[in-house]
Amino acid sequence: MTQTLHIVGGGMAGSEAAWQAANAGCRVVIHEMRPKVETFAHRTGNLAEMVCSNSFRSDDDEQNAVGLLHWEMRQAGGIIMATADAHKLPAGGALAVDRDPFAEAVTAKLTAHPNISVSYEEVDSLPDDGHWIIATGPLTSGKLAEAIRAETGAEALAFFDAIAPIVYAETIDMGIAWEQSRYDKGETEEEQKAYINCPMTKDQYEAFIDALLAADKTEFKEGETAGYFDGCLPIEVMAERGRETLRHGPMKPIGLTNPHNPTEKAYAVAQLRRDNALGTLYNIVGFQTKMKYGAQTEVFRMIPGLQDAKFARLGGIHRNTFLNSPTLLDGQMRLKSRPNIRFAGQITGVEGYVESAAMGLLAGRLAVAEMTGTALPPVPHTTAMGALVTHITGGAEAKTFQPMNVNFGLFPPVEGLKGGRRGRKDRYKAYTDRAKADWAEWLAASALDAA
Repeated sequence: MTQTLHIVGGGMAGSEAAWQAANAGCRVVIHEMRPKVETFAHRTGNLAEMVCSNSFRSDDDEQNAVGLLHWEMRQAGGIIMATADAHKLPAGGALAVDRDPFAEAVTAKLTAHPNISVSYEEVDSLPDDGHWIIATGPLTSGKLAEAIRAETGAEALAFFDAIAPIVYAETIDMGIAWEQSRYDKGETEEEQKAYINCPMTKDQYEAFIDALLAADKTEFKEGETAGYFDGCLPIEVMAERGRETLRHGPMKPIGLTNPHNPTEKAYAVAQLRRDNALGTLYNIVGFQTKMKYGAQTEVFRMIPGLQDAKFARLGGIHRNTFLNSPTLLDGQMRLKSRPNIRFAGQITGVEGYVESAAMGLLAGRLAVAEMTGTALPPVPHTTAMGALVTHITGGAEAKTFQPMNVNFGLFPPVEGLKGGRRGRKDRYKAYTDRAKADWAEWLAASALDAA
């Protein structure tokens, strides 16, 4: 193949798109502005750096839509899932990874690939010709974001994303806290003890909520609006929605028994998940925050077991931008006004590492097919991959379009199955069985031979 595919952005989507295209024989250039141009959230110049959680969420491919997406990406030879599997950490039924070795491994694989080169320069305008995928994610540089806005004639939509803090494990008081996955999930003892749990009494919880509500928060700049994505709400915003919200969300006490006091049920529990293979770092699950740094240390040390905690990283907040994809992109993920440019990843309005990588996987395959004159069959909307791309390229209501995680609500119903909670297990299994068969058939029919 003599043509070159240019990919702007070396995050989850850009890395996966590059891998798929390069393995099909396409020459690929990844344009990554880091480390020359830094962002609020990134710490390194590695490709596929994880900037928020270290979790790819549920790995259950029979009862969970994101687990199904994991399965589909593995079947397609995805680099993100293969590398995540190689660097996974105990996390009960979830797939969590050791973030730094994961990103280092993805970077090493991509830079070693004979069909891939990396240009560490900022792309600040939309190219007029050539084949391009823009996968710059929610932290698209200001100049490129302005070029996109000028081209689309619309203001980019925006929401705010918050990052959870990370604690040094040695500073957690294990005389108060204990190791246990909720409902003892996991096949091994290590997985069944993948989380550290910090219990609260009712009085401690109420005092914690009071402190959250009173703490100093990051102020928004003029013209910014706090349009949060519901899947990544700051804990103080959740607390503002009702004092019991956290206790029924990330701090729910169900499925846990405190071995220090097995007869007394905790009123609320803060959970920490391992953040690296050494087990020296733990992130506080669901504790994204926009509190100022000084307030964070005071408030988080109110949690029993974290009274002497030291933090490897405190939480933060940043603005994310994304396209109104249902109006701007065609079914091939191309910008309607400039069809030589595809978009992939979070900038298209999907939310989550796996969803972003999945859209990169599709964009890379679609680009190669177009470059080689190969006609690919439509991605079945019965699959997790197809449900997502259908949603962002026209299935969603443009007027209310917001970032979306993969979920079974995006799938067409299976006829003859009961609705409601009682029929959910059978319904989800039917969704995943159908998706696996349809995805395997699509992969076989859309194979791209290396040229």
